[in-house]
Amino acid sequence: MNAIKESLPVLGAFVIGIAFGLGGSAPSWLLSHDLPPVLLTLLVFSAGTGIGAGDDLRGMVHGFDMRLLLLPVCTVVGSLLFSAIGAALFTGRSLNDCLAVGSGFGYYSLSSMLIADLKGATAGPEAATELATVALLANIVREMVAVVFLPVFARIGGRMATISVAGISSMDVCLPMIVRCAGDRQVVPQALFHGIALEISVPFLIGAFC
Repeated sequence: MNAIKESLPVLGAFVIGIAFGLGGSAPSWLLSHDLPPVLLTLLVFSAGTGIGAGDDLRGMVHGFDMRLLLLPVCTVVGSLLFSAIGAALFTGRSLNDCLAVGSGFGYYSLSSMLIADLKGATAGPEAATELATVALLANIVREMVAVVFLPVFARIGGRMATISVAGISSMDVCLPMIVRCAGDRQVVPQALFHGIALEISVPFLIGAFC
């Protein structure tokens, strides 16, 4: 329940932002096309600082096991595979658009801003904003599904399934529930490395697909 409560402010901020924009009361500087790149740079810097400063990362680097790479690779392949299936189902979207949305892995803030910035250069600001909104909602839904149904995934696929379905949130929001479902704290290094590996991959994958 605590994890769900942590996700609700994100949804609330999104709804308030829409209402603010529709009301026409947003200041001009907030609507400037120069603002997203600045915020994106700060967000990427913050993510990199958090990864580099973490004691968990230092410990994992010293005791690195190549097998730790298998789970994030499987998560990436599975997410992109189902995103490609989505492209076949929703004919109004290109394969690259769907793959870019699926490359967020639950990182709704960074992925949506990256898409808005990178896609704008080729598709225009309106189409880029629309796709960024889709990415924001898709990644919020992914995290909410993981938070609510993690015990179900644990029963069906075991503890590795809970880490994979959580995406990037396996290293923060979903970590306590992953440990609870696994019944063993030995799962913590795998969950942390999984989240960090996905977080590093997001800018590269979205950049490639955009």
